[in-house]
Amino acid sequence: MTAGTAKLPTGFGRLWTAQTISSLGDGVSHAALPLLALTLTRDPLALAVVAAAGTLPWLLFGVLGGALVDRWDRRRTMWVTDAARAALLAIPVAAAVLDVLSIPLLAAVAFLLGLGGLFFDTAATAYLPDLLHRDPALLERANSRLRGAQTAMSGFAGPPAGSVLLALGRSLPLLADAVSFLVSALLVRTLPAMPTPVPEVRESLLRQARAGAAYVFRDRLLLGLALRPAVGNIAFLAVETVLALFAHERLGIDTYGFGLLLTAEAAGGLLGAAIASSLGRRLGTGTALTCTAVVEGLAILGLAAAPNPYAAALALAVCGAGMGATMVLAPSLRQAIVPAHLMGRVASTSRMLAMCAAPFGAFLGGWLATTYDIRTPLYAAAGLLLAMTAVTATMTGNRRVEAALRAAAPSDDADHPRHAAR
Repeated sequence: MTAGTAKLPTGFGRLWTAQTISSLGDGVSHAALPLLALTLTRDPLALAVVAAAGTLPWLLFGVLGGALVDRWDRRRTMWVTDAARAALLAIPVAAAVLDVLSIPLLAAVAFLLGLGGLFFDTAATAYLPDLLHRDPALLERANSRLRGAQTAMSGFAGPPAGSVLLALGRSLPLLADAVSFLVSALLVRTLPAMPTPVPEVRESLLRQARAGAAYVFRDRLLLGLALRPAVGNIAFLAVETVLALFAHERLGIDTYGFGLLLTAEAAGGLLGAAIASSLGRRLGTGTALTCTAVVEGLAILGLAAAPNPYAAALALAVCGAGMGATMVLAPSLRQAIVPAHLMGRVASTSRMLAMCAAPFGAFLGGWLATTYDIRTPLYAAAGLLLAMTAVTATMTGNRRVEAALRAAAPSDDADHPRHAAR
């Protein structure tokens, strides 16, 4: 991709602000919800139910949600969803104040928040290319800023804020998250309206969902972009499942030190997001994606062999940088080449594949650590990442990327799906 000289439009600033505030609220609630559940029960299964509830909507309704987003006005979908999530959080806030909070209620709230996240994230992913006229360079710059803000707010600022607020009162973290959703909804409501794509043929929702999924699996480039996070989630969840135990037993890291270890990974993610566009320009997007996968695999190998906490923190920071760059380059490329009327379904299909892969990684990490050694999941994850690189490099190479960008470049009206103004 070549660098563009155009400036990001004013509307992007409002979208960035909305998502930054919402990410801060998410960071607060992600830290507070497990701790809140811990005040109600010590049953590991009950705690797992609360933790898993937020991911279930992607597994159950991912592709269907994308099909609905492709039918709806994306801006309206975003602000209505955030307003609904703000109203939803009033329920557990009231329950906490009245001291009637329960695990089933927390699990239900987590599920509905996850469902709202499905619609908001998919709509935002589909809205951004229209706002930026599908300019590849602008998309990379925009996604870099969005990813950086999300990492800073949900990874750095949000979790400690959530812990502090919870110490002050059980309802405060949830109230803060509700306020963040409300502010985000008000900001998104002021964004410019975009044309709503109209499918060529009016089909059933299920058939449209299948068409979106088939579009991903038939296109080698899109399939390669979808396989990266899917295989990556298997590897990273295998590591994450045993990371706390590995840090404690092999590196002698206490609870406070483990938090710093995770902070190092988040710092690397910020750096990766910041340099992603530069990597794409210098190496080409396809080669850059291959390099980041190699970096991730080698970094996990370095983590497995780390002799002390400092080396482990450096390895995690390098891995985070590779992940941060990947999560800017890959979505930006997808947004630049996918037709507007399919964007929601393609994005949700890719996200669903990644979400479905995560439980396999968690099971793999636990099984390998139990059967063999605490380092084995790390070596297996590194091998999986490096093997994936060899497979997907041919699917996401520079030539294929450039060909897809040329095919998606505006030429005449016949090349674009019809739009209907809302």
